[in-house]
Amino acid sequence: MDARSDAASGVASMAVPAERVAAPIAGPATDDQPKYLHHAGNPWFLALTALGVVFGDIGTSPLYAFSVALGATGHAPTAGDVLGIVSLIFWALMAMVSLKYVTFVLRADNDGEGGILALLALVEGEHVANGRIPFLVLLGVIGASLLYGDGVITPAISVLSAMEGLKLVTPQLTPFILPLTLAILIALFAIQYRGTEIIGRLFGPVMVVWFAVIALLGIVNIVHAPQIAYAFNPLEAVRFVSANPIISFAVFGAVFLALTGGEALYADMGHVGASAIRRAWFGLVLPALVLNYFGQGALILTNPKAIENPFYSLAPSWALVPMVALAAMATIIASQALISGVFSLTRQAIQTGLCPRVKIVPTSNDEAGQIYVPVANWLLMIGTLLIVVLFKTSDNLAAAYGIAVSGTMLVTTILLYRVAITRWQWPRAVAIPIIALFGTIDLIFLASNSLKIHEGGWFPLVVGAAIATLMITWRKGTSLVRHKLQEMSMPLHEFIAHIDEHVVGRAPGMGVWLTKVAHGASPMLLHHVKHNAVMHEAVVLMSFVPDRRPRVPFHQRHSIRRLGHGFYRVEVRLGFMQTPDVPRTLKNCNMLGFKADLDHAHYYIAHESVIRRPTGSSMGQVTFAIFAFLTRIASRAPDFFRIPPDGLSEVGFRVEI
Repeated sequence: MDARSDAASGVASMAVPAERVAAPIAGPATDDQPKYLHHAGNPWFLALTALGVVFGDIGTSPLYAFSVALGATGHAPTAGDVLGIVSLIFWALMAMVSLKYVTFVLRADNDGEGGILALLALVEGEHVANGRIPFLVLLGVIGASLLYGDGVITPAISVLSAMEGLKLVTPQLTPFILPLTLAILIALFAIQYRGTEIIGRLFGPVMVVWFAVIALLGIVNIVHAPQIAYAFNPLEAVRFVSANPIISFAVFGAVFLALTGGEALYADMGHVGASAIRRAWFGLVLPALVLNYFGQGALILTNPKAIENPFYSLAPSWALVPMVALAAMATIIASQALISGVFSLTRQAIQTGLCPRVKIVPTSNDEAGQIYVPVANWLLMIGTLLIVVLFKTSDNLAAAYGIAVSGTMLVTTILLYRVAITRWQWPRAVAIPIIALFGTIDLIFLASNSLKIHEGGWFPLVVGAAIATLMITWRKGTSLVRHKLQEMSMPLHEFIAHIDEHVVGRAPGMGVWLTKVAHGASPMLLHHVKHNAVMHEAVVLMSFVPDRRPRVPFHQRHSIRRLGHGFYRVEVRLGFMQTPDVPRTLKNCNMLGFKADLDHAHYYIAHESVIRRPTGSSMGQVTFAIFAFLTRIASRAPDFFRIPPDGLSEVGFRVEI
């Protein structure tokens, strides 16, 4: 929330009661400030950064996607099978990545940010007062939860598939594949607390080398079987599907593995911007992927025995060890990008009311998006290690991979329709056919991947279902608590008008009350006055209000009202990429003309004991038990809101829901 650099242009809105006119603290908020310019750096440097941050997942798919697709046929593939599968992969990349994501979805930016929750924030309606979950919110929760399931599998399958190249070097190294995979993953998660600022500088160049090498390997093998170029003809895909409809349905799930990083293009858009992603995709990534997949197809046409591992078979024997090392680095980068994405997704979930407070550690003084979330990191590590031990090989893991991402892609398509209609003002006659085309393809991929549920696809679904249950329960519970607190509150004007009758004295200094009640005197305040009968000379009632934007500009963030009798109302609007900071907020208010005595500030927060009503409760026993558990494990409010421990008081009271 550091806004020192833009404080000069900031203003705060102020409302003064008629019975006590005072000079404005600051002028009215205005919207004529220049729009914040995102990603103003060199466009080609940003494109290089995009290679390291965004394309690690989809860029390492050639390690396993084509191999799994060949195996899905259930027999030794014919030349027609090879051409058909390569054609399916090519046109899937063109339709679902180049057209859907790079051309359309990247336009749905939320003030420069992307991802399923950022997209949800663009289309979500008003909150429902009774705690019920609106349909669009439910869709967003499902999509975000499935991304967590994908987050468990991606590091596992990426690193494991890279390490499996060792058995081609010499079969004696096969027993070391699993231990090395586990060791790399543990090391990867163990260094997350250091952040990605330093190692991130190496990501782009490494991925440039990676894409250049896989493109070169593809070209070398295409030269030996130029007939693979027939796969550019979509009729080859049509012939394969029509000749083998049942087999093709299973192959679709394997072809989808070539697209699994597509959602990451949108989720990581906030790091580098849509323009850089488009440059990198069309300038290097797409050509390299196409050349490599065609090269693998050409290799199988000339050497069917290479079916066991067509990717590593592209390289000459002397280059196997360097290729394994390069693949290991590329898969670590792919895993790092997804882990960082989970951290960002967790913060977005907290700020949008879908997740309990957890500790968030900034890892960069310059980039607010670079954060470390310890709870998410260690839970993700446990899940990733567990899935490696359970499935043991990348082929087995491929059975579990895909269904979570295909579900998220379908949710993105549905939400994209709402954006096209409401934000882009597309005519329905245009929007419906386009979205229906993408939705149909998404449904086919989802249905095909559903065949793999019994083979391992159940794992990400279980993870996603668990996360979705927690998110929905937390949102409903906190909504009920918030409305109950509102019911327990007193009209603020009435409380302030009679405050001097209820207190025996006003202590010197300033009391800062962090309250969830937007309109009224909170139960915490009433409880304190009833039992202590003392207030500070200056009383600041502070609330943090979530905003649908990623970041609220400084000049729109603070609202300060003088209420009389020494009371002030400070409302702070924060986007889902911003983190609350009470002391910094008070400093910002001082920049706007408010005289907050920071040296003599005392902070008050509520410690609510939430209990379930014996009768008439809006939450079932199981649901309430989950909510109560989440409440207990949530990060302490002082830590989350950066409140200094000195001069802090917690006011406890009961809330029945």
